[in-house]
Amino acid sequence: MDMDAANKDYVFKTIKQRNIHFIRLWFTDALGQMKSFAITPSELAVAFEEGMGFDGGCIDGFRRSDEADMLAFPDATTFQTLPWRPVDNGVARMFCNVVTPDGTPFDGDPRRILSRMLDRVQDMGFSTTVGPKMEFYYFKSPDAPEPIDRGSYFDLTTLDNATDLRRDTVLTLEQMGIPVEYSHHELGPGQQEIHLRADDALSMADAIMTYRLVVKEIAIKHGCHASFMPKPLADQPGSAMHIHQSLFNFDDDNIFYDADDPSGYGLSALAKSYIAGLIKYAPEFTLITNQYVNSYKRLQPGKGAPVFCGWTNRDRNALVRVPRYKPGKAESARIELRSPDPSCNPYLAFAVMLGAGLKGIEEGLELGPELSEGAIAMSVEELEAAGIKRLPRDLGEAVDAFRGSQLMREILGDHMHSYIVQAKQAEWAEYCSTVSAWELDRYLAVL
Repeated sequence: MDMDAANKDYVFKTIKQRNIHFIRLWFTDALGQMKSFAITPSELAVAFEEGMGFDGGCIDGFRRSDEADMLAFPDATTFQTLPWRPVDNGVARMFCNVVTPDGTPFDGDPRRILSRMLDRVQDMGFSTTVGPKMEFYYFKSPDAPEPIDRGSYFDLTTLDNATDLRRDTVLTLEQMGIPVEYSHHELGPGQQEIHLRADDALSMADAIMTYRLVVKEIAIKHGCHASFMPKPLADQPGSAMHIHQSLFNFDDDNIFYDADDPSGYGLSALAKSYIAGLIKYAPEFTLITNQYVNSYKRLQPGKGAPVFCGWTNRDRNALVRVPRYKPGKAESARIELRSPDPSCNPYLAFAVMLGAGLKGIEEGLELGPELSEGAIAMSVEELEAAGIKRLPRDLGEAVDAFRGSQLMREILGDHMHSYIVQAKQAEWAEYCSTVSAWELDRYLAVL
């Protein structure tokens, strides 16, 4: 029995043993919103062999002028039962790959876009692991951003009301085969962070989609609301998704590591070119890693979030940080991309991140000097004179940089690139024409 047949056989046996009556087929739209429909076990054999049809014209980013019909093929390796659903008449899920009726992989399927990038990683002789640190807030309700506690970073006191929520969330994730490194209260009141153990990029993107749903389901169970909004509170820290990443060769050697690195950070020449690629192309991919108007309320100077396209071991305002938790340990060599936020589409975010890093390797880019501690206080003119770029200041700037990027078009394909530009131009135009409460408070009575 081949591996694919063995995986499908496991699914059928588990459904029977655990009395599963519904299988949810999951995929995401272009912006990373979860989409799902359920089938019964009697339809599963057909789903595996022929796919399940749905109207792609109703999914954001799936609309095509020539064809709206799509087929979802479940990936048997992603089968998991949903622990928060009843044990009797249980519910399971599988992620799907989306294809057109003629069997061609759909070029607007985010999961397919990442898979294509991972094929490129493999063709270059590498494999990759990513490990995200995802932050979010617990609020008392979805109607107003009132935090559930007054705790702060690493608190373990009565100020931290989220201990039970984090515990239940971690247990549920591990029941679904998603290992967690650790969890803790973050800096803001009601703000949390859960670290997922590093895995290959496709499995991790699936895990992030599951993670976001589990966090929200457990929050509802406890009578509160979980939000992955990048900046829900004006006077508190925003929520990030810091992405640790490494490349390995086929012998499982971490090729980001070089014990003789003269900088003392243990980075190989290849790792430095990878970082240089991230820094060079960050303005172009920021629309993907930070895709909403609200995302840019977090990316502001002095707020602990990246602003400058530079690297360092210290300053949290840099785009890329080189962690040194375990100096001299080859397996731990990695870099941390700090700009993404947890509301992004993880499939596309990983694809553009990897694509930018690999482009740096292909172009043989040299890594510039480490960002100085005083860079945050420099003027725009001083930064430009030093050759340091800023990330886009708002969604409008991000759209402009992304629209003109040939690399982003190559990574995402014409269909997805064009859709993202169109959708985000519309969002920015709507935001710019909206009269805010701030404007009314400031101007209405005096003008």
